[in-house]
Amino acid sequence: MSLHIREKKNSSGSISIQIVDRRNRKYKVIETIGCAKNEIELRFYVDIAKSRLKELNKKLYPNLLDILDEENKTKKQLNFINISNNALIPIGDELIYGELFNQIGCNEINLDYKKYSLFKSLVISRLLYPGSKLYLIDYMKYFKKEEIDKNKIYRFLDTIYKEDIKSKIEECVFNHTKKIMDNQIIVTFYDVTTLYFESESEDDLRRIGFSKEGKLARPQIQLGLFTTLEGYPLSYEVYEGNKYEGHTLIDILQNFQIKFNIKNKPIVVADRGMLTNANIAYLENNNYKYILAYKIKNIDNKLKEQIANLTFISDSVIHTININNKEINYIEKVNDKNIKKTIVVNQKLILSYSSKRAKKDKYTRVKALEKIEAKLNKNITKSDLKLSYYAKYLDVEDKCNVKYKLNPDKIIQDEKLDGIKGFVTNDFTLNPNDVIAHYQNQYEVERAFRISKTDLKIRPIYHRLETRIKAHILISFVSYSVYKEFERKLKLHNVNFNFSQKLLRDIIKHMFAINYNGTLSYLKFDDIQQQVFNAIYS
Repeated sequence: MSLHIREKKNSSGSISIQIVDRRNRKYKVIETIGCAKNEIELRFYVDIAKSRLKELNKKLYPNLLDILDEENKTKKQLNFINISNNALIPIGDELIYGELFNQIGCNEINLDYKKYSLFKSLVISRLLYPGSKLYLIDYMKYFKKEEIDKNKIYRFLDTIYKEDIKSKIEECVFNHTKKIMDNQIIVTFYDVTTLYFESESEDDLRRIGFSKEGKLARPQIQLGLFTTLEGYPLSYEVYEGNKYEGHTLIDILQNFQIKFNIKNKPIVVADRGMLTNANIAYLENNNYKYILAYKIKNIDNKLKEQIANLTFISDSVIHTININNKEINYIEKVNDKNIKKTIVVNQKLILSYSSKRAKKDKYTRVKALEKIEAKLNKNITKSDLKLSYYAKYLDVEDKCNVKYKLNPDKIIQDEKLDGIKGFVTNDFTLNPNDVIAHYQNQYEVERAFRISKTDLKIRPIYHRLETRIKAHILISFVSYSVYKEFERKLKLHNVNFNFSQKLLRDIIKHMFAINYNGTLSYLKFDDIQQQVFNAIYS
């Protein structure tokens, strides 16, 4: 047997690289290595063929040393082809996420090429390599052979707000979201989350406040985010860490309206933290429809008693109570003066029941009563009542000598409300199921925060200057927009995989091209990479 490499020209113009055996002037194809369409692929497959030829010859004509090595496992040998790892360039980041960045419209912002490229690199790196921005410097140098100066990144972050890049980017994202929603923004969701800092020092923006992440005594900021029903991003604002979240809704709605000049105002859906008199008055006075979670266990006794008398025989039962001519007192700031005002509103209260929620409510009350009974034996002080769940079960026994005692009637009344959740709306055209369904889609905006905090690693934040903190949030906002567009494209083309998004991003990272004499040629995609590529570029 005589094995050698043959380059066979095909009728299509390509060249097949084969390992053949020549006997009696006839050729027998032992193995086809590949089909080259250009000089780079030809050299690549020939190198592989040479390596494979050595393997086959070694099996056919083993020498004594080879046999001893195989038996004793004393020698390990790697088979190399004549292409260095330095010639491999990762292209999945730009090919997939860079293309989505452009499809969203971020390539249309008025930036010079260097700033545009840096901004896009920062956005993509937050998706594929979340962490320190300084990692981007090492990544670009090693893999892309591009030098980026650390101070250049920081100077760019400082100019984002000076050059009003945020409003331009936000407009591109909003317009793209509006386009994929058939130019109709019918429902918007609003929620607020807290983002903490590693530093312990405060300033005008970074303030110690109530942390939703349980980070006590840590400076934080608040991020308010608007999304659509499906979780596509619309707008966001950054607030100081100690601001009451209920006070952010009016501000972000005003900015939202000014920026995008919305003619057909969408239904605003928000959590119960936004259920303040000032917010309701603003929404009513500015012709917004709204759906807000209702604090059932903290309402007036007359309405509470009416709800307690309702019958919920199963989880599917829904009750509706019309609230007519309700007077709401609120304070409006006019010329830096707080003016007391009153507005009369008509609302519809939708009540749903969940047996699972009822069990949770009961468990919470039992645990609270266990704590309070232990406290009663030691004498409760006013400080014990601060933010305590069990304070509502107590009565003061004596005005002079303050003593607390359990009120059984309050406990019984509370039990009657177990498992009931309320939603208040001023949109009487919506049926109860629509109201509940719209609110339950609040999950999408909460998911947006989970994505930003985990996948994009938006926190903790290490920046100190306010401009850089806000620039960091902007980069994360655009990264989330690209992330959602990636999800949408895959879903649109029925591309599904039985593994995590994290693994899928790793697979995209392993899309490579070969740099041969200054020319890039893509390596053939595997099946998963090809499906993703087709979905993005279809």
